[in-house]
Amino acid sequence: MTSTSRVRPLQADDRARWDELWAGYLQFYQQTLPQSTTDLTWRRLMEGRELWGFAGLDDGGRMVGFVHYHFHLSTWSPVGYCYLEDLFVDPQGRGRHVGRSLIEAVYKAADERGSTRVYWHTENTNARAQILYNQIGHLTPFLQFRRRS
Repeated sequence: MTSTSRVRPLQADDRARWDELWAGYLQFYQQTLPQSTTDLTWRRLMEGRELWGFAGLDDGGRMVGFVHYHFHLSTWSPVGYCYLEDLFVDPQGRGRHVGRSLIEAVYKAADERGSTRVYWHTENTNARAQILYNQIGHLTPFLQFRRRS
């Protein structure tokens, strides 16, 4: 894949490959989800009302990555923000600009909607991804806190 990696919206017939990549993504972050949550996520992606996604394709047209994103209101912006929630590229497809192309597709979708910010999170140990993120974004000083269970 070159720097002009092919990216397109996720399609219904991507489900089997998306499931494989989704499993790899969850494994990378050492997470498990009920099948019902995975099925709901896929339905939302296909509805395209609350959650959207793109597929990154290799030169042969095989899906090697995905990105999911959604928009939300903000008290600091009249239009709101875009949250890039999930990004994953198959380890065999890394280093070929797939991740960059997927993020740039989200940037374009956010621009088309007039969103004033695109942001995302990653684990502080995800050093390889941070190399890319530092090239196309900037690290903010904010920390994330969550409700205690």
